[in-house]
Amino acid sequence: MTDNHPMPTPQQLAWQRMRLGVFLHFGINTFFGAEWSDGTLPAEAFDPSALDADQWAETAQAIGARYAVLTAKHHDGFCLWQTDTTSYSVASSPWRDGKGDVVEEFVTAFRRRGIAVGLYLSPWDRNAGCYPDAAAYDEFYVRQLTELCTRYGDLVEIWFDGAGSEGRQYDWDKIMTVIHEHQPDAMVFNMGVPTIRWVGNEDGMAADPVEYATTVLDLNNYGDETISQEVERYLPPECDVSIRRGWFWAEEDEPKSLEHLIGIHYRSVGMGAGLLLNLPPDRRGLIPEEDVARLLEWRQELDSRFGAPVEAELTRIDGGWRAVLPPGTRFDHIALEEDYSRGQRITGHRVLLDGRELAAGLTVGEHRLHAFTPAVAGELVVEVEGDEPRLARLLVFDTGGRKAGELDYIAPTVEPDAKGA
Repeated sequence: MTDNHPMPTPQQLAWQRMRLGVFLHFGINTFFGAEWSDGTLPAEAFDPSALDADQWAETAQAIGARYAVLTAKHHDGFCLWQTDTTSYSVASSPWRDGKGDVVEEFVTAFRRRGIAVGLYLSPWDRNAGCYPDAAAYDEFYVRQLTELCTRYGDLVEIWFDGAGSEGRQYDWDKIMTVIHEHQPDAMVFNMGVPTIRWVGNEDGMAADPVEYATTVLDLNNYGDETISQEVERYLPPECDVSIRRGWFWAEEDEPKSLEHLIGIHYRSVGMGAGLLLNLPPDRRGLIPEEDVARLLEWRQELDSRFGAPVEAELTRIDGGWRAVLPPGTRFDHIALEEDYSRGQRITGHRVLLDGRELAAGLTVGEHRLHAFTPAVAGELVVEVEGDEPRLARLLVFDTGGRKAGELDYIAPTVEPDAKGA
């Protein structure tokens, strides 16, 4: 087998196989109905009346999430932990008499349920007085990152958001030293020396081909700036998208439709990418009841469609694989899964029934889902293209003719207005 394909580390493989995580955007913005704020909103406004991280974790567990990421600090600079770097934090709020630690409650609740935890720390900080001084801010940021990497146990992902950082040069060597020393197994999202990348939009959509190796990463949703890597590197994509239109909870917002969420699943997990679904807690510190109800409805629909797979027996043939099913199997969806442990190899595929094409596409990766007119068969042929490709599994499903849901909302690519005091 040739070895000129970038290959995943064991940690990257483990992360990809989790498939579904939840994002929790929570902070000072929650109390002002804001997506972004300028670092001047009063810390005293942060006062969730019934914060319950166990409710967050129970919701994530109920939908099958394997990991979770919390916004420990968003662009406004407000910190959800007892940091020694700034007074703009929970320590200056009335919540828990200024002694609370949202990060601690988050990691404890999720780990209790076997869900891996990650943290988001915005490089852009609109409150830090030292931000205009690059060297001083790099030291400040490293101190914050060190606190998060040393106080809360193992992290599965460290999330660097590129918004607001166009043209800014951070000391990534110094920043990455903290991660390599204290969290060497964590996935690093999109900046610094990343191990996973942003899919390139905030709609939860990947597009064929979903390539796990690349040299170019998109920086954020609001501009055309990209990050170039010197060599092609293994960087599988994560699709981040909110259950609501906004990332932070707002009273006038509401959860997206079931059809929309089903459509997200097909276009993210169903394309071989990871899905990080945002579930913003409200001012009480709870995921709203209507959001929980929609999530449970989503999980029930996914289980109804994909909870009873029939797995084919695969045999290697010239140009692909023969897939043998029980005679007379009825199905209207196929999922292909690649063995990409030595790099992503499949660059094209076709699924044939008696010489007729049922489904076709380019990459496969972790999980490639196809829907089509119902068929009945006991044998299929999968033709593949690529450098020594390896197909691991073929699953079929009878969903009763259901299709991918349509998306009724596309995230804006204009920066949100920033609220201030």
